[in-house]
Amino acid sequence: MSELNHRRRMLVLAICCMSLLIVSLDNTVLNVALPSMQKELGASVSGMQWTIDAYTLVLASLLMLAGSTADRIGRRRVFQAGLVIFTVSSALCSMAPSLPWLVAFRMLQAVGGSMLNPVAMSIITNTFTEPRERARAIGVWGGVVGISMAAGPVVGGLLVQTVGWRSIFWINLPVGLAALLLTMRYVPESRAPEPRRPDPVGQLLVIGVLGAVTYAIIEAPGAGWDSPLIIGCAAVAAASLAGLLYYERRRVQPLIDLRFFRSAPFSGATVIAVCAFASLSGFLFLNTLYLQNVRGLSALHAGLWMLPMAAMTLVFAPLSGRLVGSRGPRLSLLCAGAAMAASGLVFAVFEGEAHVPLLFAGYVLFGVGFGLVNAPITNTAVSGMPRSQAGVAAAVASTSRQVGGSLGVAVIGAVLASGVSGGHYSLGGFTDASRPAWWIITGCGTAVLLLGALTTGRWAQGTARHAAGLFEDASRPQTAAASPAERGDGPASTSP
Repeated sequence: MSELNHRRRMLVLAICCMSLLIVSLDNTVLNVALPSMQKELGASVSGMQWTIDAYTLVLASLLMLAGSTADRIGRRRVFQAGLVIFTVSSALCSMAPSLPWLVAFRMLQAVGGSMLNPVAMSIITNTFTEPRERARAIGVWGGVVGISMAAGPVVGGLLVQTVGWRSIFWINLPVGLAALLLTMRYVPESRAPEPRRPDPVGQLLVIGVLGAVTYAIIEAPGAGWDSPLIIGCAAVAAASLAGLLYYERRRVQPLIDLRFFRSAPFSGATVIAVCAFASLSGFLFLNTLYLQNVRGLSALHAGLWMLPMAAMTLVFAPLSGRLVGSRGPRLSLLCAGAAMAASGLVFAVFEGEAHVPLLFAGYVLFGVGFGLVNAPITNTAVSGMPRSQAGVAAAVASTSRQVGGSLGVAVIGAVLASGVSGGHYSLGGFTDASRPAWWIITGCGTAVLLLGALTTGRWAQGTARHAAGLFEDASRPQTAAASPAERGDGPASTSP
């Protein structure tokens, strides 16, 4: 890939961004359609949570498997398979006769989605090898999220209002087909020189942790936190986590290489990703219900009201990419955390829902914060790690995003469901019920701010160099000194 000319590299970036566009559009469009889906399918708040979390849960569980599989059998091959599965399952979602079928098709859609974003990021990482150029490419990648946030609510609202909620899944069909054809024509195949072996036990343990935690959080408001079902889920999650840590530490080629987490910037990026995307998913979930169920706006008008947030994300995502490329991730993370925390305070302290100027101020602040946070997460996760394991490193970052998204909807939905009854909200009732949720979002923003300061200094960079040295030592021959190529200074360090 390193021999591709500039025009070809830009084309590869555009194709990878198309896959991100359909996945991101799917999430933003779906949020706008939730109230219409709830009415037609007769779903509860927890039912709406499952339409989102069934997708993010499967996605989070399979991302690392998809990344390591792509490194082993070919990134383009796995990327193409993901496009086919995602496009076909989108068509099935549009024909779902009931909520259980919709949830099932969303899970199938997530299987395809797991093969897209981390594999596309791996392709980008191996295409743009110069650090500053790579940071800018990642900034463009992040800008696509802003485009989806800007276009998703408006396009989704228009489709829901004129055609119906089923039409929101049709958007994926032409984009997915075009991306598939372009991938076959222009994206070169690449593999890791020494890919990891499959780890089915580790994969099952990951599913056990994420599935049990998410199920417990979503169902606890109805079943009770002290019910045997919820206590059992907590026990399964704890046992799966303990087993995962024990088992993965002893594998030569684990699903999750714990050496990654000896790098403070990498560990910080994963936690920041969880916090940032928990805030995003919770923010979208709260505001969708508020604008349509409380203010009584149509799906289209609700999408238009959220444009200030989307526009800020669109503007600040590429700006963040340039900042990361020129000055490192620190400034972007500090500003992102401050803006997201301030947005939460607008609603938690000043009751932003009740005052239109404050409502828009909260939207603008959150859009600025989320636009700034994505590029430093991705860049930090893949920088300093061996390019031969780019798929796994990118998949860990993507998994953190999806875990955050899943937890955000689960926790915020549970908090909201605990504060109201019957699913009927007045403005005052919604404000009171959602206040704890806004404090959670404020806390997530504060965590981004503090971790951004802690994991971008000299000490943190030293831990990153130490972690990188562990991978070099592991790949170095035992009986001979390492050659320049083995140290990463020669052509052997570049994936084909």
